[in-house]
Amino acid sequence: MSAPSSFYLTTPIYYVNDAPHIGHAYTTVAADVITRWHRQRQEPVWFLTGTDEHGQKVMRTADANGVSPQEWADRLVESAWKPVLTTLDAANDDFIRTTQERHTTRVQAFIQDLYDKGEIYAGSYEGPYCVGCEEYKLPGELVAGTGEFEGQQVCAIHGRPVEMLSEQNYFFRMSAYTQRLLDFYEANPTFVQPASARNEVLSFVRQGLQDLSISRNTFDWGIPIPWDTTHVLYVWFDALLNYATAVGLDSTDPADQELFARTWPADVHLVGKDILRFHAVIWPAMLMAAGLELPRQVFAHGWLLVGGEKMSKTKLTGIAPNQIIDHFGSDAFRYYFLRAIPFGQDGSFSWEDLAARYNAELANGFGNLASRVAAMVGKYFDGVLPVGGAPGEAEEAVSAVAETAVVDSEAAMDRLALHEAISSVWTLVEATNGYLTEQAPWSVAKAEVRDDGTYSADGRLATILVTAAESLRALAVLLHPVMPRATQSLWELLGAEAVLGTLGSQPVADAARFGQLPAGTVVTKGASLFPRLEDPTEA
Repeated sequence: MSAPSSFYLTTPIYYVNDAPHIGHAYTTVAADVITRWHRQRQEPVWFLTGTDEHGQKVMRTADANGVSPQEWADRLVESAWKPVLTTLDAANDDFIRTTQERHTTRVQAFIQDLYDKGEIYAGSYEGPYCVGCEEYKLPGELVAGTGEFEGQQVCAIHGRPVEMLSEQNYFFRMSAYTQRLLDFYEANPTFVQPASARNEVLSFVRQGLQDLSISRNTFDWGIPIPWDTTHVLYVWFDALLNYATAVGLDSTDPADQELFARTWPADVHLVGKDILRFHAVIWPAMLMAAGLELPRQVFAHGWLLVGGEKMSKTKLTGIAPNQIIDHFGSDAFRYYFLRAIPFGQDGSFSWEDLAARYNAELANGFGNLASRVAAMVGKYFDGVLPVGGAPGEAEEAVSAVAETAVVDSEAAMDRLALHEAISSVWTLVEATNGYLTEQAPWSVAKAEVRDDGTYSADGRLATILVTAAESLRALAVLLHPVMPRATQSLWELLGAEAVLGTLGSQPVADAARFGQLPAGTVVTKGASLFPRLEDPTEA
């Protein structure tokens, strides 16, 4: 019996010309939260990320540092790109490098097939080329330079001058796919998301596509063209194929073939909006030419802005993830960037906003809620969850909020509206805090205390604390994809693993069913989930 199909999601593969900044981390964390959510649904998942190691940009960076491109790539991957996944708590299933043999040989097989089919031909091209984008630019994609570049035409994305290149190259007959792509977009309206990205792609393709130069013969850092080794493959044609080569495209190994069968086509390619056209135009045209099934969706998120500009090492606005995580922790990093910025739009980052949200929402909101409930179970019931009485109107209201939170967050996550999904879950944090304030269990305790200093296991005080504990159990499940460390600590605080099993095995759909924690469960007050931090803006 074959394995069930996996929910397959990819990040872009990242250039190794420099170390990762929080713009890269934003994409990776979003991908991790989405795939963790699907795992929390108890679905099979395949999450791919990796590095793009060929091309002129990487070669020039290596040359500037006095090492070979391969040495540079190896150094950056091991010292920066793989470690950042641990820093972010990313649970990827695979890490592809475009210099790996499993990629290069499969890429050569793919392009040889296109060449044999007549989809690739020899020709010449001259035009303005941006090394940063690794792309020839159309005149309308250039802007007038300012400052040191005044009087020159510069790339609108990188703000640096383009170079005029003239090359004898091989070309992919992409112009032949203009109408086929438009027909596909019409038949699959959610293929490119969000709507702003879809409109951009439609407008671009409706102008008519040009054939694409897919080889370079002015440098040698790339995958050799199999029928003409004086040329190397255009880095984007190479890089885009990673999504298929990593899961076994053109492999003769039965295990790879099985992996490809259960993962392809990809469900979501998550990309930054600056590389949208490569993924939503060139990539599907390549797959059409090869006769392969197209991915189900390309989702282009917005940019992280610092001082009004896109995060960029080139412009010295790149911030390393550990600069934030070392102070606030990975959970706060993950929570902040996915809640504070509507996913799919540009968003500005500031230390002040992160510090304010950390204190108000994480430390005072969620963390304090967990601490208060654990402390009261400890104080009034010696750390053992009581039975609780029949739920009243107030308890049913909290349960109803939990049920709505599950439904709304599920729907938002399926739209990749990550900010909405988190906000939906957060209604339960707010409702439970409000419930405790209104029910005032500390006051109820004064009225219910018995002569021996104990409390009834099914009285009003017990009912309030059981309800609050159930709410925390639901929050641990729903927030686990977003904040895996804090929710695991909460799961242990609640004593849930001993009675319900691992946190990852709890289905999202069942999270709002109150009454799962049995009486007698041991609740412990451990360290604060989100300790208060002093002077966070000076981190």
